Amino acid sequence: MRDYGAKTIADLKEPCYILSEQFAIEKHDATQKANRGVMAKILLVDDEASIVSVLSSLFKIEGHEVTSTLSGEEARDFIGKEPFDLLLSDISMTPVNGMELLRLAHDKAPSMPVIMLTAFATIETAIESLKLGAYDYITKPFKVDELQETVQRALQQGKAVAENTGDKTRPGVRYRLESLVAESPAMLAVCETIKQVASTNAIVLIQGESGTGKKLVAKTIHDCGHRKEHPFLSVHCADLSESQLETDLFGAVKDSATGADADKKGLLEAAEGGTIFIEEIGAMPQAVQDRFLRVLQDKKARRAGSDTDMPVNVRFIVASNANLKALVGEGRFREDLFIRLNVLPIAIAPLRERPEDVLPLARHFLQTEALSDKRPCALSPEAAAMLESYAWPGNVRELETAIRHGVASARDNIIVRESLPPEIAATPVAPSAAHAGAKSETADPEKAKSLKAFLHSKKKEQLQQVLALFGGDREKAAQSLKISPAALSRILSDSAGEAE
Repeated sequence: MRDYGAKTIADLKEPCYILSEQFAIEKHDATQKANRGVMAKILLVDDEASIVSVLSSLFKIEGHEVTSTLSGEEARDFIGKEPFDLLLSDISMTPVNGMELLRLAHDKAPSMPVIMLTAFATIETAIESLKLGAYDYITKPFKVDELQETVQRALQQGKAVAENTGDKTRPGVRYRLESLVAESPAMLAVCETIKQVASTNAIVLIQGESGTGKKLVAKTIHDCGHRKEHPFLSVHCADLSESQLETDLFGAVKDSATGADADKKGLLEAAEGGTIFIEEIGAMPQAVQDRFLRVLQDKKARRAGSDTDMPVNVRFIVASNANLKALVGEGRFREDLFIRLNVLPIAIAPLRERPEDVLPLARHFLQTEALSDKRPCALSPEAAAMLESYAWPGNVRELETAIRHGVASARDNIIVRESLPPEIAATPVAPSAAHAGAKSETADPEKAKSLKAFLHSKKKEQLQQVLALFGGDREKAAQSLKISPAALSRILSDSAGEAE
């Protein structure tokens, strides 16, 4: 790849300048192309014609096949219908923006890396795109060499993923829907149900233990549906008194019986066109149940102290960690309300019943921590085995907390047994967790190796996990490990220590 120096995209506004002076036409020579890295099909989307023209010329000269468009709507039609190796998209476009294209790409072409282009004014949105799975983002105006290097790294990762995962998903994750990570059959079924119900307006009832991720499922349904451009608001019935809950949902007029000193808009108004998520609806007081049932029947509501009805245009998603049918039998929940809510039920299994999700979730939380705290960490084989063996009474929420604890206590960016919370560190490792690197003494073939070879293999294992956190970027991985890229490459490729 040729070095284009410190030129920024602002310096390269005219494609003819690129073709005639900055780049030699002989770059098209096949041998030169082969030396430049992965040749790929790139989908380029930006509503600025000058940027599209410049980048199209740049990538074509580099030997790539480029499909470019000024429209997010047109790009949406390309994704999933044609195979691309990379999506390079601006974030701020209308009516279809880059975040929407990112979500669609992860649904239709999950192995395709996505790079976002952004102005400094939308940097927070760009960071959010990383949390949703974008490979990287680049701020405008950007340097040509910076862009090229990022593109090449993304293409190399995409190629590795496509070659090493038969179903073309990301390493260690069989399925990703928005922020949901699924590996177990139970969660894969939940993801498929979400895709089916997201486009409807029907009420969804999510049931599962505390900490299983009911709110995340609700938000995913909202984000995958046609109401996603409108608000997603939530209320927790168990956290509020009857009067507070009623006011939060319905609102109140000034000087009403609620004591409001000004008109207060309730969620039914504030979420107009969007979604209201009602958590722990089993704890909803009887009087509020009565009013809520009338909203579902009439599609109308009124603020406390008002005599004027207002139309209600929201989708309701409700959740409960209690068995609502049992509450009906106990006379604590209205049967007719339960019947109206139980239209599209989704049951989320506790984490102890889906151990296949533990390590993919743990790695997802590690990536999130690396983005927020700039401290990338990897799990040691022993720590991974303990996570798989633990019963997780607090479910996914407890796992997330454990990973944060591990990152804060990690040794040289590696989470070991001592880095984990005490109750997890004391967990006996189950034999089924052997594939995480914690094989039993009697079954471990590595004990036949010399000590030097054993230590070498474990060191290599840990480096591979750190490398995976950076999407294969050896320079960043080496920097986080405080070793040189050359040393990292030598350890990863050296098999001499294992042969002894």
